[in-house]
This record gives sequence, C-alpha cells and structure tokens, in this order.
Amino acid sequence: MKRSVLLLALLVAAPFAASAADGISYNYVQGGYVATNTDGPDADGWGVAGSAAISNNFHVFGDFSQQDLDGPGNIDFDQWRAGIGYNHALSQNMDLLSRVAYEKFDAGGGLDSDGYSVEAGLRGAMTPQFEGYALAGYEDGDDYDGEFYGRLGAQVKFSPRWGVAADVKFVEDDTQWFVGPRLTW
Repeated sequence: MKRSVLLLALLVAAPFAASAADGISYNYVQGGYVATNTDGPDADGWGVAGSAAISNNFHVFGDFSQQDLDGPGNIDFDQWRAGIGYNHALSQNMDLLSRVAYEKFDAGGGLDSDGYSVEAGLRGAMTPQFEGYALAGYEDGDDYDGEFYGRLGAQVKFSPRWGVAADVKFVEDDTQWFVGPRLTW
C-alpha cells in the first residue's frame, strides 16, 4: 500500500512539467473545511494554513486545524505543524520541493503527541489557472510509530491572487483532506 501511494504520487506529478506563464508562489494563506476519515470514527472541522518565502529557494509554512470526532461524547482535537521548505526550480513552472516540520496533536486530557515529518516531491503550474503537487513523506512521533504517506494537492485560480485549494494526505489507516479559498501574493 505504501509503495503504491508513493508511485501514484510520482505518476500524478509527471504532467506538472508543462509550461505556464505565472510560475509558482510560496506566499499564501488559506482556510477552509478539514476532515479525517479512518477505519473507526471520522472527524471534521476547520483549518488554516500559510506559507511565506524567505528567499528564492526557502520558505516557512504552517497549518492548524480543529476537528470534532463523530460519535458519542464530545471529543475534539487540534493539530498543527510548522516547518521550513526548500524549493529548487526544475523549470520556470515546476519545482522540486522538500520540507521538514514539527507536528503536534492535542486532544486534551493528556492525549497529545509531538512528532516530525519530512516530505519531498514536485509542485508545478500546468496552466496559469491550475497548479498542483505530489509529495511522498514520512512522519514519526513520540506516541506513534513512523509511517510513510502520500500527499496530493491542487489549486484552481480565479485570479492571480484568489483561488480554491485542495489537499489530501493518504496514510495507512486514515485519509486527511482540506478544501477552501486561498489568497496568494
């Protein structure tokens, strides 16, 4: 399963080598709906994320989400991560991307975990109105075993500044996804 997700991520990234006019920006903020689908109870809620270029090849990024677990009881949890990324231009509209992040999961009542993640892949603009990425990653933490994952994302732009972004992360036992508006500068 892990190998097929990684292979799928690389195959999906191949078309991003096409040329477009505007290139790629690592300066954005977005917010919207988040959900986690598991073999057990599912969860959903809201999230915010952002990124800011600190040089031509480096950017900082972070995200925060708050979700409520479906089912009996009133269980909610927060997740956040903060990290730094390196982007290397392969062409005017495609980057090789690598990122490392600190991650935190907090469900209150002593149910929290700290960890880290690393990921690498491709991000590219197929047209001035559409861009996407495919990443393979690994995450590990103090209360959970390390595992590989795949992440796919896309943005449809309505103008140079506004668009709708979507992201889905495939881990062995769950699928996490986001959809919402993005402001790029």
